[in-house]
Amino acid sequence: MNQKIALLGLGTMGSGMAANLLKAGFALTVYNRTAAKARPLVAAGAKLASTPAEAALDASVIIGMLADDAASREVWTGKEGALDAVKAGAILIESSTVSPAWVAELARLAAQRGAAFLDAPVTGSRTQAAEGQLTFLVGGSSDALQTAMPMLQAMSKEIVHMGPVGSGAKMKLINNFLCGVQAASLAEGLVWIERSGLDPQKAVSVLNAGAPGSPLLRAVADRMLRHQYGVNFLLKLMTKDMRYAQEEAAACKLELQTADSARSLFERAIAAGYGEQDMASVIEPLRAR
Repeated sequence: MNQKIALLGLGTMGSGMAANLLKAGFALTVYNRTAAKARPLVAAGAKLASTPAEAALDASVIIGMLADDAASREVWTGKEGALDAVKAGAILIESSTVSPAWVAELARLAAQRGAAFLDAPVTGSRTQAAEGQLTFLVGGSSDALQTAMPMLQAMSKEIVHMGPVGSGAKMKLINNFLCGVQAASLAEGLVWIERSGLDPQKAVSVLNAGAPGSPLLRAVADRMLRHQYGVNFLLKLMTKDMRYAQEEAAACKLELQTADSARSLFERAIAAGYGEQDMASVIEPLRAR
């Protein structure tokens, strides 16, 4: 394919997304602060850029997949940031889980460069990213989405156009708020099960088969039971998402009290040294009490 694509950020999600773009035949340039993470992708045919601006040069579509507002801002607008090299007519896609306020600002900056903008965060974790089974929640114009559709399809099982710019970011925070609360309550419930003398495997089977059951409960409960916390979704990033969710809800005059409780458990786990592990590790400080 002739279109040049740039992907900025090769973390838990970005590496899998980049791999699927290559499999689909796109000419891909990648940038990551730690260049070593790009080696498998370079071996598969990607070009490695030394700066975000170099990655964005002449790219038709530029995709960001960063940790938070600060990382996204640095890659797009910092020294040798991608916006310095964006050409008129390009499409910028911010797939990071970031605040709607930053999305709105980035959209304005893109417009000043003559570029279109989509906020397109994803649902799914490492496995879905690697398998091209993500769901994109998209905010922005239908025209820009139509142009970007082949690239998004290469990485996803579903693309949902939520509405104007900012809609995807808002929906993602609502999604992650509910996931975070469920993971935190599951940690408390499982510790309760363990201390009550019930068989944890049988108890979790009952939960999975009953009303509480969900894909998240099944996946996270399994990790908690096995004490295996290889990263599917970083605990520190879920904590960040809960904070962004609370801030956005407050702008709608809503206090997320359950988010406050869940976030306190995640922050306790970070303090205990689990920030760089999977969010399922939120259970460990509860077990230690």
